[in-house]
Amino acid sequence: MSQDRQWNVLLGATGSVASIKLPMIVDELNKKPGINVKVVPTAASYFFFKDAKVNATIHTDEEEWSMWKKKTDPVLHIELRKWADIMVIAPLDANTLAKIANGICDNLLTSILRAWDTNRPVLVCPAMNTNMWVHPFTSKHLSVLEDTFDFKIVAPISKTLACGDTGVGAMAEPETIAARVFELLVEEDRVRNEDIISPDERELA
Repeated sequence: MSQDRQWNVLLGATGSVASIKLPMIVDELNKKPGINVKVVPTAASYFFFKDAKVNATIHTDEEEWSMWKKKTDPVLHIELRKWADIMVIAPLDANTLAKIANGICDNLLTSILRAWDTNRPVLVCPAMNTNMWVHPFTSKHLSVLEDTFDFKIVAPISKTLACGDTGVGAMAEPETIAARVFELLVEEDRVRNEDIISPDERELA
């Protein structure tokens, strides 16, 4: 891996209380070599953190509409899709999970995913109440993401949740998420380089 390699990570966040950990996820990603981060929160996610705590550029639904004046102007969800090497959604709540699985794109985050280049990786980190996690819709929607779109999933962990229930549903820790993102990016580069190198060149290597 080149020391100069740069990766663009688009970090989405949705309306789970786990969004309070968004600044920590950004900080953990910023510790990794060569990673640049931009953040796309849903309106519900934005309730749980403050801009000043997030060491990255934040893009909102309002910005998508305010920057577009005429048909030749850039479209934000397309520009962000072009910019990103990977999209990460942490946390992914049950509502946005259902939207993505059904192709709904009614905000900036889901519009980016609906326009996503499916050759680029997407990593999602679910976070929700335990009863929502074990609901049949959850496994159904996650199967669509995994089997149809090859999304990677960082499973939630078991702990006492913000609502007071104890069980599986809490988002994975920021360090775990950042490590998985970096691992995926390195693996994507390795596979891409193997595709470029001819069999003869591999034998000489």
